[in-house]
This record gives sequence, structure tokens and C-alpha cells, in this order.
Amino acid sequence: MNKMLNQSQKLNPKLWDKDIEQVPIRNGFGEGLLQAGEKNKNVVGLCADLTESTQMHLFKNKFSERFIELGVAEQNLASVASGMAAMGKIPFISSYAMFSPGRNWEQIRTTICYNNRHVVIAGSHAGVSVGPDGGTHQAVEDIAITRVIPRMTVISPCDYIEARKATIAAAELGGPVYIRLAREKTPVITTDETPFEVGKAQLCYGGVASVADVGIISTGALVYKALKVAEQLKSENISVKVLNISTIKPLDVEAIVNLAKTTGAIVTVEEHQISGGLGSAVAEVTTQGNPVPIEFVGVRDLFGQSGTPDELLEHYGMGESHIWASCKKVIGRK
Repeated sequence: MNKMLNQSQKLNPKLWDKDIEQVPIRNGFGEGLLQAGEKNKNVVGLCADLTESTQMHLFKNKFSERFIELGVAEQNLASVASGMAAMGKIPFISSYAMFSPGRNWEQIRTTICYNNRHVVIAGSHAGVSVGPDGGTHQAVEDIAITRVIPRMTVISPCDYIEARKATIAAAELGGPVYIRLAREKTPVITTDETPFEVGKAQLCYGGVASVADVGIISTGALVYKALKVAEQLKSENISVKVLNISTIKPLDVEAIVNLAKTTGAIVTVEEHQISGGLGSAVAEVTTQGNPVPIEFVGVRDLFGQSGTPDELLEHYGMGESHIWASCKKVIGRK
């Protein structure tokens, strides 16, 4: 394994191989929910007519008596879950992220978060990598609208293993939780041994105490691209640290400030609108703790459109070449 990878993270030893295993991040939610249900009989599943798409069918098939199909009624989905949580259940609700938390934002805010109910909201098919489904189904605003709600925890796993761990952890966390999930197959970065804790960032590349030319902070499926760019920049004698922010709220402020201090320049990478997303959250921290130049990689105030996932990531400026260019720009290199 490359020596620049943080060995304590116990990442996938095939990380740089061309045949690295690829699995949809949403699959981790399905497996994690099943395990959470096996562990705790109070875990229940509710879906808005997208049971297989969100991978909730694994739970439904084993615990049919603890599963409710509400149909295309996302507002009702959130409100029913809040009521069940008030009675001691631990509801997991799932739909496409554009519809939950998109369509039912007010019900999530008022019936779940305002009442501090332990409901886990799984928003699948997030980002433009949904592909041909087009702009109406491509949620690139969901981080912004969830992290702004008081009491909400926001988690954005980088691969299916981390999604499974996040789902299991969410069942025990308490309070409202939003888990952001991608549809397409993505490289498996982590392993079962990789540390995961809600509220903690993971330094995947570079040493904790060492200095570097630039720090990349990424979340979700784009963490893999950030790691590949770090390897490319190393060959150009540019040292890089890569921080995986799997929990966007609460942020690991200490990790972000330490990255700013040991690099002096940051690039944030997310499959989301730049406004209100991970980049905004990082900027809020650094302006108070350790101001440094920041470049933002993400969607720039646009709606999505139909296309292949790779085409859309390139079109909206989230490809490896864009991350590379942002890193060079933020440190003043051409």
C-alpha cells in the first residue's frame, strides 16, 4: 500500500488497482438497516414506494411486520415516523433525497427535529451521478437544507462499508439523523477495520502531524477522486493531505483547523451545491479558527440534467481534472 496513505485508517489494500471493487453506497444502508433491525426489535422501516431502489427491501423481507409502505406520500412518511418515534420505536424512512428531505422538509423540521424525535432519514440517489433521471431527481441541495435544522445530524458516507457503519450507528445515536446515499457503483475505499465514529473526520492521506502544500476535504463518493488527485500531485512534488468528512454535522472542527494549520490552503470537494454545503461548513470553521485560502469544487448554482454519471461530474466541474486544477490554483501553481 502507498506509504502516503494513513496506515491507521486501514484502507482498502486494492485502493489503487484498476479492478478495485465497486458497490453502490446505498447498498451499505440496506445491509446496515438489516443489522440494526436484528440487533434492536424497536427498529422499524418506512418507505415511500421506493423499497428496492433505496435497498430497504432487505429489511422488509426479513421483518415484514416491522415495515410500512406509505406510497408516494413523503410528507406523511415523516409525520408517521415522528409519531412512531414518540411511542418508542426507531423509524428509518427512505426515499430519493430529492423527495425526502426535499419534498417533506417542513414535516422533517417540525414533526421530527422540533420535537427531537429519533428518526433516521435515508436520502438515496443524491447528487448528479443519478444520471439519466435528470435535474428533477438530482438532489444537490440536501446537505444545505438538512444541516441548517437544529438537532439534525448529517452523515455522508464515502462508500458502502462506511454507509453500513453509519446506518448501524444512527440506530443508536438518538435524535434526528440524515444519511446521504449515492445510487451508482463507487469504489470501496474503506474496510471493516477502518475506524468510523459519528462526528469524527478521517485523515486518509498524509500524516496527522506532518505539513503539506494543500489539504483536500471531501465527502461522499468524491472522496475516491480526491485520493487519486493526491497521488497525481505527489508525482508533481506537491504534498497533499486528504480528509474524509463523513459527518457534515456535527463537524470535526479540530480536524479541519489542524488541516488548515498544517497545509495553509484547502480545497473542498462535494457532489452538491457549493452554497450551503460542505465547503460552506468548512469555511465557517476556518474563518474563526484558522483563516486560509479555499477553493470550492461542487455544483455552481445550477440544476442537474440527464446524462451519464461521468459526463455530468465532468460537466459540472467535479472531475479529477477540476480537483487537480483547484489544488494548483489555491497554492499559486500553474
